[in-house]
Amino acid sequence: MNSTEQPRISVRSPADLIAAVPYLLGFHPADSLVVLALRGRRIVFAARADLPPSGADAGPVARHLTAVIRRQSAEAATIIGYGPAARVTAAVDALRHAVGETSITVVDALRVGDGRYWSYVCADPGCCPPEGTPYDAAASQVTATAVFAGQVALPDRAALTARVAPVTGPAREAMRAATAQARARLGELLRSVPPEELSSARAVTRPAGAAHRAALEQTRRGERLSDQAVAWLGVLLTFLPARDDVWERTEGDDAHVDLWTDVFRRSEPELVAAPGSLLAFAAFRAGQGALAAVALERVLARQPDYSMALLLDDLLRQAVPPSRFTDWPTLNDKRATLPRRARRHRPR
Repeated sequence: MNSTEQPRISVRSPADLIAAVPYLLGFHPADSLVVLALRGRRIVFAARADLPPSGADAGPVARHLTAVIRRQSAEAATIIGYGPAARVTAAVDALRHAVGETSITVVDALRVGDGRYWSYVCADPGCCPPEGTPYDAAASQVTATAVFAGQVALPDRAALTARVAPVTGPAREAMRAATAQARARLGELLRSVPPEELSSARAVTRPAGAAHRAALEQTRRGERLSDQAVAWLGVLLTFLPARDDVWERTEGDDAHVDLWTDVFRRSEPELVAAPGSLLAFAAFRAGQGALAAVALERVLARQPDYSMALLLDDLLRQAVPPSRFTDWPTLNDKRATLPRRARRHRPR
């Protein structure tokens, strides 16, 4: 699920809508049910779900997507199903029914496949022929605008998942050695500090802050972090005060997303929870909900009780807009900015 607040994309036709979807989601959907929330003629939010299997009840998926767009204060919605008619039609019908029970107007409902689209709303063969309407997304002004703005649409969701996959082979072996060195370095650090600093957590928050600042500066310069820098940052982030201090400084610009993507991919499996969650938060703030979701999937598969990941997963499921975090972290208590359900998870 992605907010599209930055930038907003104007739509003027069904072909524009279809061209916009991959850039709103971050990848080209297949076998998917997508709903676009509209205010006026602008898309403000996009949500996607897998098509239910043939013959399965589409009601739960339809009700979930309807709840998502209602939280965006949508005035209208367009529904798009990707796949064969045998699977798409039942899912689109269920979603049209669920949205129809709200005050949101269904502007159009489409099926997309093989370079053509069909409307479930328009019955005029003059503008909506039964054989479908061909479209060329590459020729759309929406596509040109998205590319110019630096937005990327990966081939499919698998490509997005691969973007956060762990490194393997020699790179993994090098990180294993660097992590062992970082653990030894941490032990020496903790043995050398006064007891009062250990009790106040300054022994880890200060070096973590310094490591984070240095890594972010390198990332902004386009420099690759050394294995030692990644391992040292990852080891320090296992301490919750250090992670939370870095969390407060995590923004939604490209440098933060790139930094945490790199650290997440290269960290040893037992250290991925913090960098993966920080990546999810940076991606969420950047409006890259799909990237945040795949990062959280990997974190929670490894550590299903990691509360920061659970909290962020809750934010995505509730479709909380990133604009709720515009003033982050000016409030003393991070949880004061979160919706009530998300506050149930104490960060740990």
